[in-house]
Amino acid sequence: MSEIVQIIDSLESKIGSLLNKIVSLEEKNKILEAELNKSTIAYQNQLKAVETLKKEYESLKLTNSLLGSEDYKRDTKLKINSLIREIDYCIAQLSD
Repeated sequence: MSEIVQIIDSLESKIGSLLNKIVSLEEKNKILEAELNKSTIAYQNQLKAVETLKKEYESLKLTNSLLGSEDYKRDTKLKINSLIREIDYCIAQLSD
């Protein structure tokens, strides 16, 4: 009979230990989920910032080309030709 009591006590202590580990792991899981959410938000914000910077870069590049910068002479000529074609198209549309 005492062996059964010892086995039961041993099982109770092991079950208690497992329950403590479960609680501990659940707390760690919540902390990790919160960190993951923060990281995801930070990553999305950085993607938006990169996209904004890319747009700003393209805008500055276009501005430089329109201002006639020596580095962008070819781009400037192409952009002017494109604008002239658009104006001609608009005039043709108005004439009809």
